[in-house]
Amino acid sequence: MLLDTASLYFRAFFGVPITTVAPDGTPVNAVRGLIDFISRLVGEYEPTHLVCCWDNDWRPAWRVELIPSYKSHRVVAAVPGPAPDIEEVPDPLQRQIPVMLDVLNALGICVVGADGYEADDVIGTLATGAGMPVDIVTGDRDLFQLVDDAAGVRVLYIARGVAKHERVTESVVREKYSVAARQYADFATLRGDASDGLPGVPGIGEKTAATLLARFDSVSGLLRAAADPDSDLAPGPRAKLKAAADYLAVAPKVVAVARDLDLGASCAELPSTPADPEALVELAARWGLDGPLARLVDTLSR
Repeated sequence: MLLDTASLYFRAFFGVPITTVAPDGTPVNAVRGLIDFISRLVGEYEPTHLVCCWDNDWRPAWRVELIPSYKSHRVVAAVPGPAPDIEEVPDPLQRQIPVMLDVLNALGICVVGADGYEADDVIGTLATGAGMPVDIVTGDRDLFQLVDDAAGVRVLYIARGVAKHERVTESVVREKYSVAARQYADFATLRGDASDGLPGVPGIGEKTAATLLARFDSVSGLLRAAADPDSDLAPGPRAKLKAAADYLAVAPKVVAVARDLDLGASCAELPSTPADPEALVELAARWGLDGPLARLVDTLSR
């Protein structure tokens, strides 16, 4: 099981009342929510391995260089010099992230990130090389591109909540979008995605994108057809694709998740007992998390 951790803790922050606080009054709603989400998911699916995939770089410079608008609407302010841009994160949530990491480390739950890459890229790499069935937990549709029935890779899609998550397989992707899962990245490239600052090809929406991919298979196939005067690509889409040639030359690389990162040694086996029980007891008392952590430890032990 691969967790898109930020997707979970943002959902926890906005879903669990901010009045959930530690003994000293510090909000811990996101920490508590994340713990409860992990308990629920582990209890339901009983994975042998679990990784909390981390955004070491939520807006990698190489993606921004290719498409400057990439996630630009989520930047607090441009940071001069080589420092990375700062993501707009509510301060009460920002202060809880170190607590989450402390709790996960004390539990012995694996946390994996990669400098210069997003959690999506970590997920793509681990899912591709897992050698076992994989459940990806996320609220991000971009990861539908990893769905692969033959390899046993599916997405547990939490857009409607963890309790109401949807199991996304190849047939679900096909039913929702009329494209194969392997085509989803190209589909998103053509359609665009405002949540990621991807403009898409003006005049090409979901239905047109799906129709074009059904005929020409991929963005590269479409670009070849647009450049070939003898192809049977209609004049309207041909003109739109040609006008967006610069965008289409780089967008597929931005949208496609990495699958070949060097993540070092694996630490993914799910612990049955906490790695540091004393630290966990101290954290539970300090942050008022006795109940949620006791439930998670019980779930892990089973």
